[in-house]
Amino acid sequence: MREERGRKPVRLGVLASGRGSNLQAIIDAIEAGRLLAQVVVVISDKPRAQALERAKRHGIPAVSLPVDHFSNRADHEAALVRSLQGHNVELVLLAGYMRLLGRGFLHIFQQRVMNIHPSLLPAFPGLEAQRQALEYGAKVAGCTVHFVDEGMDQGPIILQAAVPVLDSDTVGSLSERILAEEHRIYPEAIRLWTEGRLRLEGRRVRSLPD
Repeated sequence: MREERGRKPVRLGVLASGRGSNLQAIIDAIEAGRLLAQVVVVISDKPRAQALERAKRHGIPAVSLPVDHFSNRADHEAALVRSLQGHNVELVLLAGYMRLLGRGFLHIFQQRVMNIHPSLLPAFPGLEAQRQALEYGAKVAGCTVHFVDEGMDQGPIILQAAVPVLDSDTVGSLSERILAEEHRIYPEAIRLWTEGRLRLEGRRVRSLPD
């Protein structure tokens, strides 16, 4: 991968609890040369998460930190921090990571933690956002990349993509169409960060021109 304008690849750390399809989208964007970055560690709270296997297949260090191996949340997050800092991570990415991060963690990585959520926030935060959208009768759904704060899916919004809700949609069909947009906008949001083009003004995130 070529370096642009003398910049070095940004070191990414990914936290994932499941299959890691967004992790794969990030890896694919890097390998295709669309993103000047390097995933230097993948950490999961689930020892059998498919995301860890994806990491191993690409030669990326894969770390399992099950919550039940620690006496409390603070100790678990301290272990997360040690692993991320030990790999000199510059930007932390949540990719289907199913745990809220506490104040101490977010203070250490202030404005350096991103998440992808399968709804047009602030609508339908939390679990099963696609099901929430269908049950509410929404005509438009989508996904959101946002900076992470202490609230659940409440951090400043970086990018969003809309997906129409069809009368024939099931949770599965809607989820698949949203996921395709997640795979597109998450690498794009990361690219904007790596290029220094994101500015946080209150709750608004501005994308500066190239």
